[in-house]
Amino acid sequence: EVQLQASGGGLVQSGGSLRLSCVATGFNFDIFAIAWFRQAPGKEREGVSCISGSDGSRFYEDSVKGRFTISRDGAKNTVYLQMDSLKPEDTAVYYCARGSMYCNLRAGLYTYWGQGTQVTVSS
Repeated sequence: EVQLQASGGGLVQSGGSLRLSCVATGFNFDIFAIAWFRQAPGKEREGVSCISGSDGSRFYEDSVKGRFTISRDGAKNTVYLQMDSLKPEDTAVYYCARGSMYCNLRAGLYTYWGQGTQVTVSS
């Protein structure tokens, strides 16, 4: 059974940092792309970052480039999202999801989702 467990959210002041973790089980972790999405109240779910399974390529949504870093640890079946210089507009529930081998940031193309972790950035 494919399972994704997201954790690491919390409350942080503007300019602070958080590291999200996504532990994946039930499939060959090294093959598939893993992405992070977020959804703020009243807004659609949006793609934040993705790391491919084929060659480790990384992709970022424009508003987080230079502030967020995605990485994966095959030994721990875990994908991380290091979030620095956080802004109040980053406040949302963050989800990790498993796609195909290749990255994209379209939520509709992802089949398996974690439960979400709340990130709140105060001004």
